Amino acid sequence: MKFKLILFFLCFVMLSMCMSFDQNPKESSDDSLGSFSVSLAVKDIQKSFDFYTKLGFKPLEGAGGIDQKWIMMTDGNSKIGLFQDMFPQNSLTFNPVDGRRIYNDLIKKEIAITYKDGVDKKEGPCSFAFVDPDGNPILIDQH
Repeated sequence: MKFKLILFFLCFVMLSMCMSFDQNPKESSDDSLGSFSVSLAVKDIQKSFDFYTKLGFKPLEGAGGIDQKWIMMTDGNSKIGLFQDMFPQNSLTFNPVDGRRIYNDLIKKEIAITYKDGVDKKEGPCSFAFVDPDGNPILIDQH
């Protein structure tokens, strides 16, 4: 009986912890890499759009379009970007609140930057890229 009571208590605690997690993540903080998506280098944006639509992805309003040859799509918390003729390969993408702070931190840590735009300005959009040890490109894109 004592064992069942302890087991019930542990299950209750675990269930309470699971229910307390925020199901709607808030805006990322200044020290975060921000929201995450995968940027896919596609050959035919219409075919890719149709394919990912069949998987349940929907266009993110105001984030590109087929005619612009790039579009962001979501499915719940998952985000992908389809980019035709813009990137040489697929890339991990983060959208931080403060991309310039991240840029400066990476420079101090001697991480080689392969692309940069707008990081020298005081405000507004900026982006930069680097690669991980396996050659996977990582894009930091502050809107």
